[in-house]
Amino acid sequence: MAIYHPNEQPAPSYDSHTHLNDDELYFDVPAYLARAHEFQVVEMNIVGYNAVGNQRALEIAQENDGVYAILGYQPEDTPDFDEAALTTLTKQLDQDKVVAVGETGLDYHYDTDKNVQMQAFLAQISLAKEKDLPVVIHNREAFDDVYRVLKEQNVTKAVIHSFSGTPEQAKAFADLGYYISFSGVVTFKKAEEVREAAKVVPLDQILVETDAPYLAPSPNRGKRNEPGWTKFVIDDLAKTLSMSADDLATQTKQNAERAFLNHE
Repeated sequence: MAIYHPNEQPAPSYDSHTHLNDDELYFDVPAYLARAHEFQVVEMNIVGYNAVGNQRALEIAQENDGVYAILGYQPEDTPDFDEAALTTLTKQLDQDKVVAVGETGLDYHYDTDKNVQMQAFLAQISLAKEKDLPVVIHNREAFDDVYRVLKEQNVTKAVIHSFSGTPEQAKAFADLGYYISFSGVVTFKKAEEVREAAKVVPLDQILVETDAPYLAPSPNRGKRNEPGWTKFVIDDLAKTLSMSADDLATQTKQNAERAFLNHE
């Protein structure tokens, strides 16, 4: 049974960052994809974070239409990013349906060695440039260093994943030409600063994401997130931006296709 009457369906949307490769969702990928389609989430990126996550992302993307893979090592997994991992990742990035490098970046919330994180970050930026792919940035409590590295490395194609900073930080990234992706965080009651940040980002640089199974948006906060719930991120963000949800879904889908699929 369909969730929506045909005349009431939301506009098609694109979840720019989700983890169906995570243990919490991987056990039933077909069901989560089917429910996403019911919510009109017709395209999505499965984002890798370590060796297992990358392989699963490739598998899911290559077996399903409208699903793409982003491959990389997140900061907390960088201790495993050795020469063998770099060699494997380099080869994987040449496979079909890979649209970006990531998620990579810096995370100073946990105890992972900062130097190890930085070396992996720089190596993945180099790979992204070599393959002419955008880089998907994980930034947690590390804005100054992330911004400095991206600027010093002259990175021109980047997506700031699950933005949760200040309006000033959003503008700084947007001024570099980067896409800014908003997750369920933008729906949280105490996230007024993130909503204010969304208002300073040019509309053609805004993306939406779930980061499932994490960061479930209101009204489902605290539950296991899933790609279908991109709809709730869009609904809330559209109110913040004083526009219709359908218009925002259409705009962010076009933005994601431009960022990842080279569609104009």
